[in-house]
Amino acid sequence: MPAMNRPLDIAIIGAGMGGLSAAASLRKVGHDVTVYEQAKQFTRLGAGIQIGCNAMHVLRGLGLEGRLRAETFYPRSWNNRDWRTGEVLFDMLFGASAEAKYGAPYLLAHRGDLHAALASLVPETVLRLDHRLVGLEPASGGRVRLDFADGQRAEADAVIGADGVNSVVRRHLFGESEPRFAGRIAYRTVFPARLLNGVALDDCEKWWGEDRHIVMYPVKPDRSEVYFVTSQPEPQFSAESWSMEGDVEVLRAAFEGFHPKVRGVLAACPSVHKRVLLDRDPLPQWGDGNVVLLGDACHPMTPYMAQGAAMAIEDAAILSRCLDGVDRDGVAPALARYVATRQDRTARIQLTSRENRWGKGATNPDWVYGYNAWIAPLAN
Repeated sequence: MPAMNRPLDIAIIGAGMGGLSAAASLRKVGHDVTVYEQAKQFTRLGAGIQIGCNAMHVLRGLGLEGRLRAETFYPRSWNNRDWRTGEVLFDMLFGASAEAKYGAPYLLAHRGDLHAALASLVPETVLRLDHRLVGLEPASGGRVRLDFADGQRAEADAVIGADGVNSVVRRHLFGESEPRFAGRIAYRTVFPARLLNGVALDDCEKWWGEDRHIVMYPVKPDRSEVYFVTSQPEPQFSAESWSMEGDVEVLRAAFEGFHPKVRGVLAACPSVHKRVLLDRDPLPQWGDGNVVLLGDACHPMTPYMAQGAAMAIEDAAILSRCLDGVDRDGVAPALARYVATRQDRTARIQLTSRENRWGKGATNPDWVYGYNAWIAPLAN
């Protein structure tokens, strides 16, 4: 690590996947972090997550590979099928062959398990729950002042806005702007596999319908828990929530013409949640001076490539590399370098995901899964 006069004092807004990854990565290069999260406590969301080989490179560097291998499912492939016949449209191979090719495994996890693993890297002493940011102002000496809803204030050498698609930090930097809603929602849930009543779930399947799809896979190494997520039209739905209850009967009716395996999985699930699917066009700016955005705050995307969290995790590694050895005077140029390094890649993934063709036919995923943020070139 380059010589450093003193660690930077960095405030991270948001304790999701991106914020915790950033905290762990920045601590790894010797900086001091404080993570501010508006929620009063962490909750174990009923959702799965695909941890791509590219994200696993970062998580390995943070020391989490052993824990994640023990807690997650190691799939043979991502199998894309026709909604009615079950015909295989494209089988994207993972398992040992992908691990050998890309240098890291592809894992399927419960979202709560990945979040807990990242949280284990961040001491409770640097975590501030129940802190809702309401203001950002320049402070003396090039620092930034943070104002919170309860009247508390703090200062930092740099502020990282990892506060999601409705980012308060982005709003303070660039004003109000609505994310893009394409009139589609996702139903999703995790439930015990014993409820499947003999329905045989493959390692990872995406069933492609004409205007909707469903992805389903195990999230535990013993297949004891299974997950599915859908995408389907619902133009009138506009709430943004990870915890809104959905109607199971409405969901089952929406997929009543699908293959018997799909109907069997939907018949087995006891309850579902629903959320709106949002993204944005690539943003021309991610920051200003000593304040910068990360993850969904700057590049929210549809889930169709399973790369949203992976991009935030990659962001964190690149950010830490750009800030490695940097003193207070070098913060703004370092953050600009981070943005310049990340913008093209995240924009390409945002727009590719929006198309929702990933895996439907022959797909070369090398440019996604072969990326290692610890050694990828940094912008000049």
